[in-house]
Amino acid sequence: MKLLNAAQIRQWDEYTIRQEPVVSLELMERAANACTRWLVTNTLADSYYIFCGKGNNGGDGLAIARLLYNAGRSVNVFILETAAKGSDDYRSNFNILQHLSAIPVYRLRSETDFPLVPEGCIIIDALFGTGLNRPLNGLAARLVTYLNERTAPIVAVDIPSGLFCDQSSRNNTVIRARHTLTFQVLKLAFLLAENEPAFGQVQLMDINLHPSFPELVDTPYYIINQPVARRLYRPRSAFAHKGTFGHALIVAGSYGKTGAAVLSTRACLKTGAGLVSAHVPGESVLVMQTAAPEAMVFPDPDPSVVSAISYEPDKFSATGIGPGIGTEPKTKSLLRELFEQGTHPMVLDADALNILSEDGNLLNLIPSESILTPHPKEFSRLFGNFEDDFKKIEVACSKSMELNVVIILKGHHTLVALPDGTGYFNITGNAGMAKGGSGDVLTGILTGLLAQGYTSKDAALMGVFLHGLAGDLAASSHGMEAMLASDIIEHLGKAFQALQ
Repeated sequence: MKLLNAAQIRQWDEYTIRQEPVVSLELMERAANACTRWLVTNTLADSYYIFCGKGNNGGDGLAIARLLYNAGRSVNVFILETAAKGSDDYRSNFNILQHLSAIPVYRLRSETDFPLVPEGCIIIDALFGTGLNRPLNGLAARLVTYLNERTAPIVAVDIPSGLFCDQSSRNNTVIRARHTLTFQVLKLAFLLAENEPAFGQVQLMDINLHPSFPELVDTPYYIINQPVARRLYRPRSAFAHKGTFGHALIVAGSYGKTGAAVLSTRACLKTGAGLVSAHVPGESVLVMQTAAPEAMVFPDPDPSVVSAISYEPDKFSATGIGPGIGTEPKTKSLLRELFEQGTHPMVLDADALNILSEDGNLLNLIPSESILTPHPKEFSRLFGNFEDDFKKIEVACSKSMELNVVIILKGHHTLVALPDGTGYFNITGNAGMAKGGSGDVLTGILTGLLAQGYTSKDAALMGVFLHGLAGDLAASSHGMEAMLASDIIEHLGKAFQALQ
């Protein structure tokens, strides 16, 4: 699914108006009806204070006010007064509203006009939409600050006022909504952690924009959803054997961190690799063969760390390295040796990334189309600190192209940056996965998919989706607080079944 920018979303409106055909005012009515249905169904308040600007977002707010009134709710409308006459659709809805004398309309010309917001009221933010291109200032900024300081919950229409759709809003004055009712598609701003205080829970409102438009425009960003993952999934042939699904190698663990090796190895097995071998420190062998009896084990000559290769790396279909390996000098030498001897793509996680950040020369030795899986701090150690999340996305995509690798920047909406310059945001997963071991599980999943012959791109896209979906299933079973990384592994089977 394509992730459109603000200009493309406006073009989609215009395309729908031309193709159906439909007038823009009717399109606004669709949006207002969708919002009103949600408000009537999901809120218990009888009173709504609706704050409107003079653009089309304000027009949405005026239409919502009328529809809520028709649904028997108490409504007060407050218009932020500016020199502008307002958009055509705003003026049309304002004229309609004037005929309903039962709906009070107040004009906000100064701070003295700001209303007292009563207990039990819900604030509707329809001040500014996705067309905003500069930070709020003056009376608009003071109004937003005033509303944020009220105890009443705020519901934003399409996007919280003051929040930019396609660029950073860091340090700007922005509405802090409890819910955002957005139209047709997610906005890039809703996928970034820096904006979380602004949008709350996002509810997607289908307003029946013309379905063919997204195919007509280009975008560098996409959403990974179930249809995407289902297209990538490869059903298993009834006549297949274990050799059909590859031989995966997991290089993981050090003294005190054998659990990382166990989790990544078991996740690799559960993802469907035909054979899995684990290279672990010598003293970890008994634990590994007990915890993952289906895997074969290469014991390292060093009892505490992985330090030397006793096999030919290229005999494996895919290699995952990094969970819990530490950064000892001999482990660094092992990673370099794997790079120099191996030709297949690898999955690089955790301490493998930390080693890379300490020796930038190793970056150019990474096998082509390998998958790097940094969390935000690991990403910063590798590529530097950035002032906002938008810049971080740009750097991830540019580094992916420069190094010819896939970069999975982990987070609530994990970004998969690809060597062709595109980026995919995952929509599965939950805060219960924010625990030690979840990244080790992802390493195993990705290595297992690579071993089975998935391309690096497909393994990354499908892998992060499956990882998040299994996490969602685990949260449903155990709750986010109680779920463990091992529960993600145990729910991989149901995640695969959802794709069949």
